[in-house]
Amino acid sequence: MARRFAVSGIIIAVFASVLYADALLAQFRLDAVRKYRQQHEKAILQQLVEFLRIPNVASDSVNIWKNANFILDMLKRRNIQARLLTIPGSPPAVYGELPAPGAKRTVMLYVHYDGQPVNPVQWASDPWKPVFRDRLPHEGGRVIPFDSLPEPVPGDWRIYARSASDDKSPLIALMTALDALQANRIPITVNLKFFFEGEEEAGSPHMRAFLEKYKDLLQADVWLLCDGPVHQTGKKLVYFGARGITGVDVTTYGPARPLHSGHYGNWAPNPISQLVHLLASLRDIDGKVTIDGYIDDVRPLTDTERQAIQKAPNLEQHLKNELALTWTEGQGRRLEELILLPAVNFKGLVSGQVGEKARNAIQTEAKASVGFRLVPDQTPEKVRERVEAHIRKLGFHIVHEAPDLETRRKYPKLVYLRWEKGYPPARTSLDLPVSKAVIQILEEVRKEPVVVLPSTGGSIPMYLFQEVLGSEVILVPMVNHDNNQHAENENLRIQNLWDGIEMYAALMARLGEVWR
Repeated sequence: MARRFAVSGIIIAVFASVLYADALLAQFRLDAVRKYRQQHEKAILQQLVEFLRIPNVASDSVNIWKNANFILDMLKRRNIQARLLTIPGSPPAVYGELPAPGAKRTVMLYVHYDGQPVNPVQWASDPWKPVFRDRLPHEGGRVIPFDSLPEPVPGDWRIYARSASDDKSPLIALMTALDALQANRIPITVNLKFFFEGEEEAGSPHMRAFLEKYKDLLQADVWLLCDGPVHQTGKKLVYFGARGITGVDVTTYGPARPLHSGHYGNWAPNPISQLVHLLASLRDIDGKVTIDGYIDDVRPLTDTERQAIQKAPNLEQHLKNELALTWTEGQGRRLEELILLPAVNFKGLVSGQVGEKARNAIQTEAKASVGFRLVPDQTPEKVRERVEAHIRKLGFHIVHEAPDLETRRKYPKLVYLRWEKGYPPARTSLDLPVSKAVIQILEEVRKEPVVVLPSTGGSIPMYLFQEVLGSEVILVPMVNHDNNQHAENENLRIQNLWDGIEMYAALMARLGEVWR
């Protein structure tokens, strides 16, 4: 009898929890958030336009401060306790707090407000004067003046400006999500904190200093990073990690002055030849790293991570067609699997000239920039150690400062390595309650499965949040995958902004209850 009552109690409890979840979803009222957005579309876009008009290259300190104060004003107008956090030599970070009565969890929402440098000549329009287009520029898209935007604004139209996608629009989406919740008296169920960084595109060199100086202030149960694009299918995506990164500039040397390749060829060492052979020894044609011990520290994927990769939509053929590729590296393995592996990328190679400007000469030096993408549990220090050991085995003498002529005369094979500091990778377990809660909420909003990936192929210093603060980190992107971020004609598809508002509103309103 006691066992029967116990089983009945469990059934009742489960049934009650389902009813409770349904009641909370009804309380959230996605339709109310959507209606608010539909009623305020042009005002939302106007605020984004004003934000995008402020140049935001991290080295432009005057305008970076204008950006920070613009954000500060946005927070304060929403009754968020806000302030600027400062570190010597760094752009300010904008911080805010919005407590929720009775909430047991605290969520930090992260966006960066700085952007990549621009070359206006390469843009179809001024990167600091946002414009709307009804189609892509190369498809003959018309520029639509803001005053002529129809209501509703078509979701497939786009806004073009630097940082339209990376990463100012997520910040506007967060603010609008709050507006919609407050206007409809929908309570948030977690304490919210906001951290908006001003030097992410410069490699976040002061992030550790910020986290250490303001450690108590920046404590949170989880950091949600609102950065990056959604899946190439357009489906919403959740990332649980990021690759680490480091890089090195490599210089090899030939004669002290350029030499005639007929008179001195086959005798004077050619620095381009040395460099090409060195680079080719780091990886094979399929992208497999050929440095001894390079993958010894790589952590195997968990069963859950492998299952997530298999469930992701297979876009191999679509991407090959879109990018005019007849083959891909990795011996047939999927993109989603390959970005979870270490990588060596050749970013650029410079020496002499090509085409009509080419000269029959042996150059004095050759330079290349090499990037290394790291996965758990690699570190920049170990990568540097193993790369240099590999280069020494090739017979090179390594220096870490530009060599003088005496040094060049002393060593027959000389290479100058100038390393970036870099940072390690990080990954949050897909099996944590908060991970499952975020996935559940986004699928409720989208009414379809979201794409879940263990890691993005890109690099962000999310390891710092785990290492310094002990917080878990999850990436919840919203912008379109074809946004040209970091390049000319960066853009945001308008529907992605609308979707982002709904996603972030749902997380604010639901996470405290679903995360158990």
